[in-house]
Amino acid sequence: MMTEIEMVCLPEEHQNEEALKAIAAQNLKLSPKRIQGIKIRKRSIDARGRKVVYRMQVQVFLDEAAPPTSFHIDYPDVKDKKPVIIVGAGPAGIFAGLQCILAGVKPIIIERGKDVKQRRRDLANINKQGLVNPESNYCFGEGGAGTYSDGKLYTRSTKRGDVNQVLQMFVAHGATEDILVDARPHIGTNKLPHIITAMRETILNAGGEIHFNTRVTALNVQFGKITGVQTADGNVVKADAVILATGHSARDVFEMLHRQNILIEAKPFALGVRIEHPQEIIDKAQYHCDIRGEYLPPSYYSLVEQVEDRGVFSFCMCPGGIIAPCSTEPGEIVVNGWSPSKRNNPFANSGTVVQINLEDVAGDNTDPFKLLRFQQQVEQIAFVAGGGNLVAPGQRMVDFVEGRLSADIPKNSYLPGVASADLKTVLPGWIHRRLQKALPAFGKKMKGYYTNEALLVGVESRTSSPIKIPRDRETMQHPQVQGLYPCGEGGGYAGGIISAAIDGMNCALAAVKQLA
Repeated sequence: MMTEIEMVCLPEEHQNEEALKAIAAQNLKLSPKRIQGIKIRKRSIDARGRKVVYRMQVQVFLDEAAPPTSFHIDYPDVKDKKPVIIVGAGPAGIFAGLQCILAGVKPIIIERGKDVKQRRRDLANINKQGLVNPESNYCFGEGGAGTYSDGKLYTRSTKRGDVNQVLQMFVAHGATEDILVDARPHIGTNKLPHIITAMRETILNAGGEIHFNTRVTALNVQFGKITGVQTADGNVVKADAVILATGHSARDVFEMLHRQNILIEAKPFALGVRIEHPQEIIDKAQYHCDIRGEYLPPSYYSLVEQVEDRGVFSFCMCPGGIIAPCSTEPGEIVVNGWSPSKRNNPFANSGTVVQINLEDVAGDNTDPFKLLRFQQQVEQIAFVAGGGNLVAPGQRMVDFVEGRLSADIPKNSYLPGVASADLKTVLPGWIHRRLQKALPAFGKKMKGYYTNEALLVGVESRTSSPIKIPRDRETMQHPQVQGLYPCGEGGGYAGGIISAAIDGMNCALAAVKQLA
């Protein structure tokens, strides 16, 4: 017999099965001897009271053992099936490929960057020498931006598809089962490459294809229908369906579509800075303690404030994390954040950004590149302000708000280095002003947040794509090109690993339906 209950436990009890059995027995008013097994369904930390506790939904098995759980997925052989071309091997592209196989068609994934193992050398060159390879970096390559920038799996995109299906596919390829139950699931940059490699092997073993170091330079379209793609090495790959899953930073893809008179549109996005605190400040504020206990993970936060009719909000918060250089072209500064699986670095960082609409930027609102050019300009200004070699401009938090240059820069996690700069010379005035007003307000919401021990690093500019590739809501195809499926963050339809994966799977199902 199985019954489902809600229960509360102390941090030191949350992974102790015997302790959980005792609590469950007390809740159910029965002998602990009757409980043969417990399966956690949902788990979250509640730090609202004076004492931090875990809240759980659990399945309790009485007088019988808990059934074994299997996450094995049978993928059929699709070697000789109809092909679907998938441009991009980020979360949207990889999960589109896996879904294509499950639906009985052959995915041909074309990725401009390198596989996860080969990418490491290029990331080392970025961090140590300030050298950016435009084809292989934190954004481009197998696994996309998520592989080497954290692997946070928290999403609000529950209405777009089955989040649990995505999480189970991660577990089937090597992720821990914790991601199925935690309120804010997280894999970690140190573990994701192995999982992405396992997914690649699944695709190849099922008869799919993956081509690295291959950049798509044109879509082949005849009489309004897709027939395939052309690549930079002169090859033509044929298929009646193309899923375009190239990510939010593939600016050349937007240029390619515009050159081929395929409709694209400017899209609002957000821009600001990445803010880093000592992790102990965040722990003290959120857990109401001087020192975080060993059974509690590093704490996170989520903050939002309306300032002059624009949202200012934290984004992609990384407890125990590291700030990374995520430029995709020489001569620009872009920062992002990531955490290892244990989140055991001494700093916490988060993007803190201001919403940008079309009317905020001068120029023609019908120009699809209006906000992309604005984004690019700010990144280039940041590069100059940092002094080159991917050194980023930075300023202590109180100094930023009070308008003075920081006398020094605190110890931080950004490996290329941070140079003291007045971020007012980097950020547009209306963004700078809103951030100045929002940070003290955040400090009132979270004790200790507003401090000169915190460092602002510029610029956090790749929060989402500044361009949207339109598609029909029902067929998911581009309105001008039958068989073309704009997908994921690059199309403007996702904002993270899970939502991108779901969108990739949805596009794959739409493509299979069209082929049938």
